[in-house]
Amino acid sequence: MHLFTQDQMGHKPGNRNYEQDIVFITKHNKWLLKSIGIWPSVLKGAARFLPKIIIGIFTLALCFAIIPCILYIVFEERDSVMKLKLTGLLSFTVSCLFKYWFLSVQKPKIEDCIEQVQIDWKQVEFPNDRELMLKYGQVGRNLTIFCSVFMCSGEIFYSLILPYAIGTFIDEHNRTIKPVIYPTYSVLFDVQTSPIYEIVYTVHVICGYVSSSITAGTYGLAALFVTHACGQIDIVVSHLSDLIHNEHIKKTSILNRRFKQIIEHHLRILRFSAAVNFMLREICLVELVCSTCNICLLEYYCLTDWKESNTIGLTTYTMLLISLTFNIFILCYIGDLLIEKTSSMGQTCFMLDWYNLPGKTIQGLVLIIAMSGSPAKITAGSIADLSLSTFVNVLKTSVAYLNFLRATVT
Repeated sequence: MHLFTQDQMGHKPGNRNYEQDIVFITKHNKWLLKSIGIWPSVLKGAARFLPKIIIGIFTLALCFAIIPCILYIVFEERDSVMKLKLTGLLSFTVSCLFKYWFLSVQKPKIEDCIEQVQIDWKQVEFPNDRELMLKYGQVGRNLTIFCSVFMCSGEIFYSLILPYAIGTFIDEHNRTIKPVIYPTYSVLFDVQTSPIYEIVYTVHVICGYVSSSITAGTYGLAALFVTHACGQIDIVVSHLSDLIHNEHIKKTSILNRRFKQIIEHHLRILRFSAAVNFMLREICLVELVCSTCNICLLEYYCLTDWKESNTIGLTTYTMLLISLTFNIFILCYIGDLLIEKTSSMGQTCFMLDWYNLPGKTIQGLVLIIAMSGSPAKITAGSIADLSLSTFVNVLKTSVAYLNFLRATVT
């Protein structure tokens, strides 16, 4: 297997298959984010404006669904339970719009992080390093697939199956009412007339796709970058172990140069993790707050439809509840994984046979151990750290809100 080559200077190996490896770990993220204009791409001529046009069109589509829905809830809907159901749909769509804006603003940062991932894959030095990166790359890829499947299944149930199950009906004014995904304010336009109904329904379906793609794409980016950082940390640990157990390195002047490279590699990981946190912190704050509220509302919808023996509604809201709960769990799991990996770096260094190294090199290890005392994190607006304990708090808070809703809504 000739996976690795040396450059013209003769000592810096590189991964010949890095392009295939990058495609393997980024393929699903690229599909999702490129379709909504977020994934960085090299376009020339007039085509370079295409991502901005896509973002503008999808933003208008989301606003087209959100604004009439707000007006309908405020001025037309009288049933308090139905208002709550529409509020959940509205809050999810509004949160997706905010996340879309934040992703658009952070697009240069996303491009920088993707470029760093590509550089790390291109500069892989040893086959064992590539295996570690593929191991974590597979984890990030699987998490992205799971999030996409859950989001798409929930969206299909809500946007296609539920309206089809409801079907058309005759209202008290003897008018045929066809179901829509987002209710609209009747003063603006009559959604029940053709072809307005077909146009509105198509736009609503597009909004559902954009919303699910934004959410799944955000989780996919977090999974891609965090698992990449975790793989790089394992590579640093592997190189430190090689310093201790490789007699050829210990008996030559290569030791200091190799140790310097390890320290630089570790610092590069910490800078990369900080950049990922800076890029995602506003998005994670929106996601954390809205997920807490929406999980609470979905729990309430499930209880309401269960009491009313509404099988279709109960199935749909259960799917959405499972999807949303699973996705926020994945986000918190990713954050917890990064904290655990970066904080365990110091303990891992200490457990190595460091006493077999020269004294000056041992002093350098102290820096790595000290830096692991402040682990890298993914935060929600620099307010809360994303971890498994945060996920538990989200569930507890949603149940508390649920009890409040049940006590106040009649």
